[in-house]
Amino acid sequence: MNYKLLLQYDGTDFHGWQIQDDLRTVQGELTSALSLIEGRSVNVHGSGRTDAGVHAEGQVASVEIAREISTTKLRAAINGNIGKDVRVLTVETVAGDFHARYSALEKTYVYRIVNGPVISPFWWRYAHHDARKLDLEDMRSGADLFCGKHDWTAFSAAQSDVEDRTRTVTRIEIEERPDERARGSLIEIRVSADGFLRYMVRAMAGTLMALGRGELDSDAIGEALESGIRPAAAVTAPACGLTLLSVRYE
Repeated sequence: MNYKLLLQYDGTDFHGWQIQDDLRTVQGELTSALSLIEGRSVNVHGSGRTDAGVHAEGQVASVEIAREISTTKLRAAINGNIGKDVRVLTVETVAGDFHARYSALEKTYVYRIVNGPVISPFWWRYAHHDARKLDLEDMRSGADLFCGKHDWTAFSAAQSDVEDRTRTVTRIEIEERPDERARGSLIEIRVSADGFLRYMVRAMAGTLMALGRGELDSDAIGEALESGIRPAAAVTAPACGLTLLSVRYE
């Protein structure tokens, strides 16, 4: 039977999604739990590979197991054998050809920024702190240039095992709201695309924050997309602010 899992996790203490020898990863923890439940080795597939320190509110995984077990009992069994910083929210049976990664049509990430002099201890694991004032209109003008189909060489990891760096960004929204817990301003950059490269959203967020601080102008984005070279001021934003929000399927 093929199962679809909806997951949430605090990525702070994980070395990312993908299994790595002698390191704690989300895929590794799920694989160990499901192999124990199944009584043999299983393969767990995720919709994408989140990096070390990146969180998920809507990660999706798929796994095939032969054991007959209800979705409710399978969820309870998995959650009983993994750490409290990762939870399976729902389990459902799906068609045999469903694959968490290859069946995905669109993913949405959010990058959160606490913009004020102090960051609350309740946010430091889940948001980036920038004490400097950010101009949201400049950031939004720059974000518009990211929309569409582009080669994202300038806004991804230099070392990558992918040959094609072309992706289509379908939406970017930048919103600011007062946050009671932060006792200040929380800025959210939401990005949806048909796929993402490693560090892509963090590079976009770092570039937009540089625009908001007046360290870059929006022309730099178009030039970077054309040349494949990112300006020095557009640093990759820290992992703590990034969360995989949702994955869309048919």
